[in-house]
Amino acid sequence: MVKFDYDCSGWATKANTRCYDGLTIAQDAFKECDGKVVPMVYNHDHSDIGNVIGKCLLENRPGGVYAYAKFNDTDTGKTARKCVESGDLNAFSIFANGLQKVGKTVKHGFIREVSLVLAGCNPGALIDEVIKHSADEDYEGGEAFIYNDEGLSLTHGMDPDGNPLEELAHGGDNAKQEEANMADENKDGKTLKQVYNSMTDEQKECCHALVGLALEENGGEDDGEEDETVKQNVFDKDTRATVLQHSMEEINGIIKGAKSHGTLKQAFEDAGVDTDELAHSIDNIDWLFPDDHLLDNTPRIIEKPDDWVSKVMGGVHHIPFSRFKSQFADLTEDEARAKGYIKGNFKKEEVFGLLRRSTSPTTVYKKQKLDRDDVIDIVSFDVVSWLKNEMRYKLNRELALSYILGDGRPAGSEDKIDENCIRPIVNDADLFTIKIQVSTAGLTNIEDKMKATIKQILRSRKNYRGSGTPTFFTTEDILTEMLLLEDNTGRLLYADEAALARKLRVKEILTIPEMEGRTGTKGGELIGVIVNLADYTVGADKGGAVSMFDDFDIDYNAQKYLIETRCSGALAVPFSAMAIEFAA
Repeated sequence: MVKFDYDCSGWATKANTRCYDGLTIAQDAFKECDGKVVPMVYNHDHSDIGNVIGKCLLENRPGGVYAYAKFNDTDTGKTARKCVESGDLNAFSIFANGLQKVGKTVKHGFIREVSLVLAGCNPGALIDEVIKHSADEDYEGGEAFIYNDEGLSLTHGMDPDGNPLEELAHGGDNAKQEEANMADENKDGKTLKQVYNSMTDEQKECCHALVGLALEENGGEDDGEEDETVKQNVFDKDTRATVLQHSMEEINGIIKGAKSHGTLKQAFEDAGVDTDELAHSIDNIDWLFPDDHLLDNTPRIIEKPDDWVSKVMGGVHHIPFSRFKSQFADLTEDEARAKGYIKGNFKKEEVFGLLRRSTSPTTVYKKQKLDRDDVIDIVSFDVVSWLKNEMRYKLNRELALSYILGDGRPAGSEDKIDENCIRPIVNDADLFTIKIQVSTAGLTNIEDKMKATIKQILRSRKNYRGSGTPTFFTTEDILTEMLLLEDNTGRLLYADEAALARKLRVKEILTIPEMEGRTGTKGGELIGVIVNLADYTVGADKGGAVSMFDDFDIDYNAQKYLIETRCSGALAVPFSAMAIEFAA
């Protein structure tokens, strides 16, 4: 990786090192950031662009992510460079999002910025090389500040003589913890030391993070007087959380209330702490990022599966007039049979009934409206064209649903599609749709019910008089249960849908989501409909086919759109469909 002319370098974050907030960064968690250049900010302060002090080139290494930092020529950048050269500042911290965590281990994420901070959260995230750009110094190879992860300590506050009030040691054989006996008592009559010692390990760990972050906000300064109040919310600075005046009692309250929230993480989230991002004192980082890129110019439509819609619309028989009449002669009675003649007997006339029904059209429509200002302002795609396509799609789906099942609206609804004009196959007259009931008496499991259904369909197939090989329309649940049927050895009875279709003597099987929960004409759960759609006639007069209209409402500055069709539909062949349901 090519490195630019950098001013200092060090570990942005160390892998497999436990941070003070309890998180551990896994090796290669930020592997995708290798070679990326990100902003360098002072102390994660994003309230002002002046706090951007330079940039960092990231390098993924065994052990973590290494950063090569270059300060800019702004006043804050120059000051920050001098602080690093003098050793006043020597810690890095990162902000990352898009995190994937397993427990408290970060497995994947994206580093968005590196900050020069007063106190880092990752013990190993330290500057280990400083390049001093000075003509007066004889310098070669850079000045190194070498640190290791063992024996690191975090000092929380200093007294007026420079002695630590309290020192928390993290690891190392030489690390020791000095205890300060503070006589001040809280409201419960306990000293801070007693409160601290009464905490669980998890609560102590959280307390370490709180105090460390508070020091980072306050610059690590202490006026020598013990103050039990954290002056600023160390987790969040924006308006989502109220600026804290939290005493130790309030902080303990959050920790002790963790049980009622389920987890300690949830307790801090409910208190206004954002735990979904790896950030140590972060605010408004998104101001530094480029705008999101839209994957698709037009919004993707979220809709139920619709493969069946195109099959229905393309399968029905279309005629160029909307009013049509069906007329039949019933030759199934014995009186219509040809008769033998005995010499001298009277010859009887053939007797048969004539059947007839008429179907007239109805109007089906869909209406939409857009404010004209929105039409003008949306420039990334043609919103009008997109809206018209959506309207045609929804109209086709409603028509296809009306042909097979009806629109499902109550009979008294003013929006219901008239079923005397577009006759649903599922509840058409017995002359056209054969009603089949599957008896489930004594059957206790779904497998037995499915086997009984298949047998009943095959036994009833003899009554089918439709043309060609029909299609089986059913639900996804019914299809799945039929495909899962096994023999006594545990082997599937039907390898795929094609095998099941051959068994049912149908051309194909299509699932309709809207069929879920529907009942048949006898009151039982609807299983499916078997029909050849070529036997279903759809008629529309010239001018009554699908038409699109648009108009402008001057009073409301609205562009209005209407798509409608005036058509009729009905089965035209007797006994051309089968509606199957469980016995009620």
